Amino acid sequence: MRKHIFLLITLIVASNLYAKDISFTASAPEVVAVGDQFRLAYTITTQKVKDFRASPSISGFDILMGPTRSQQSNTQIINGNVTSTNSVTYTYILLANKEGDFSIPAATIVVDGEQMISNAAKIKVLPADKSSANNAGRSNNGSNQSSSASSGTTVSSQDLFVTATTTRTKVFEQEAFLLTYKIYTLVNVTLASIKWPDFKGFHSQEVELHPSWKLEHYNGRNYNAAVYRQFVLFPQQGGQLTIEPARFDAVVAKPVHYDDPFDAYFNGGSNYVEIKKTITTPKVTINVDPLPSGKPAGFSGGVGDFSISSSINTQKVKTNDAITIKLVISGTGNLKLISNPEIVFPKDFETFDPKIDNKTRLTKDGLTGSRVIEYLAIPRHAGKFKIPAVAFSYFDVKSKSYKKLTTQEYEIDVQKGEGNAEQIIANFTNKEELKVLGEDIRFIKLNEVNLTPKGQFFYGSVSYWLFYIIPGIAFIIFFIVHRKQAVENRNMAKVRTKKANKVAVKRLKLAGKLLSENEKDAFYDEVLKTLWGYISDKLNIPVSKLSKDNIEGKLTDYGVDDDLIKNFIDALNECEFARFAPGDENQAMDKVYATALEVISKMENSIKH
Repeated sequence: MRKHIFLLITLIVASNLYAKDISFTASAPEVVAVGDQFRLAYTITTQKVKDFRASPSISGFDILMGPTRSQQSNTQIINGNVTSTNSVTYTYILLANKEGDFSIPAATIVVDGEQMISNAAKIKVLPADKSSANNAGRSNNGSNQSSSASSGTTVSSQDLFVTATTTRTKVFEQEAFLLTYKIYTLVNVTLASIKWPDFKGFHSQEVELHPSWKLEHYNGRNYNAAVYRQFVLFPQQGGQLTIEPARFDAVVAKPVHYDDPFDAYFNGGSNYVEIKKTITTPKVTINVDPLPSGKPAGFSGGVGDFSISSSINTQKVKTNDAITIKLVISGTGNLKLISNPEIVFPKDFETFDPKIDNKTRLTKDGLTGSRVIEYLAIPRHAGKFKIPAVAFSYFDVKSKSYKKLTTQEYEIDVQKGEGNAEQIIANFTNKEELKVLGEDIRFIKLNEVNLTPKGQFFYGSVSYWLFYIIPGIAFIIFFIVHRKQAVENRNMAKVRTKKANKVAVKRLKLAGKLLSENEKDAFYDEVLKTLWGYISDKLNIPVSKLSKDNIEGKLTDYGVDDDLIKNFIDALNECEFARFAPGDENQAMDKVYATALEVISKMENSIKH
């Protein structure tokens, strides 16, 4: 009986675990246009299914075909481990017939007697492209260049352009705002090079992005659009400041129709022609109001919305023991640009430079998070002391007024520690060293010395001297080698530079594996990490401070050939854009991989330290 119960429990647990591994999902494009045809697919990761049910009608869409059922099976053997996956997909072909935001209802299916429900798919339907006369019957695959772009071998400013927009055009000095560069295209485009403005008059920080293409309705047209770059800017002075145009050098692959087959033959058999186009964004003018008069005493330069708090590790100490006061400034604004508040310690306290830790992240309103400042002080005399409250002032952009915040004050009880505090003098050239007076002189004791005549026993013999000389020489050699190795290990920049190529090769091997597995997004991410990481290690510049402009300058300083510098920048641009550009994915990934491998190999032979 117990055996049957145990078997029943085992079957129930196994069936529950099996059910947890099964997923039932609905997938469809996020954005389509009126008149677009697209696929709606319901996929379940098992083939033991029945009674698939979906809504017979869907608001906003016409069902042209479906559902059609297809089965997929895949088996992999990795290191002797066999894994297999099975799935069933039910596919519909839908036609968008109305503008708006719509939700496609969930479907149901029965798996081993249990009913499963898929997710609902949300789709945004844009208006039809006003310039497209053949929208009807056009299938949507994330790109509509061929049906909407102008014909011929030219690319008009309506086919491809870049916008530069800001969240605000009127700000206060030091008030953050977001600058966005967005690409709109009806054609297959690859960016060859980009020249960004120098943002004169601004402190700039780039937002980390992973551009993705989406269909967007703009000025009556349906474009493939992607936010390519974003910068958070902090104006450093009042007045009217101008953000100069950015320049994009693009290569457009445009389809060409040949009536005469001989024309196609003499053109290399290609149905595409490459067109070079330079795009410049318009100038952006920002009106910056200077901060109003009446700044309170101790104004830190902070602009935004902040709060401050303080804490102390102890209020009862002995002389020569350290105390730590921690200030935490939290909020949103120009956190990294504000000056540190001043703590007025008693004269009997020896103070040190504060330790600063910025725990922030970048948003469109500036840096948000906290700035932690730790002050270290050492009392040298006993007594009771008071550390006054810290005043912190900033300009609040919401109320357009200055605000003053204060922390609590602290009373410190310092008791006499071991030794004579009056004898302790700080050496201010190196505050980690202390001199103790009255203990640096010792009496010399005079004792009688008994000498042994030379030549007796072992003393004075050749073996005696070799016993001292050989270990001494060995110690000197060991010391020199060890010191040289320690110096090299301390020079982390040199170590990183030596290992740059080895690390890059290791990453490229992983990228090659992702290429063979056709993991597109992971492949491009790994190649980008390889390129940025290699040049970061080789030039000894943190990745966070790298940009294409300072890479060019640094490589020029190292005497790298201009063509090689351009090839490296082109490799970065090609990798960033290839993942989002339509076309043959496998061919694009192969090309990116080969380009990255070639440019790193050439760069390794050119940069000499």
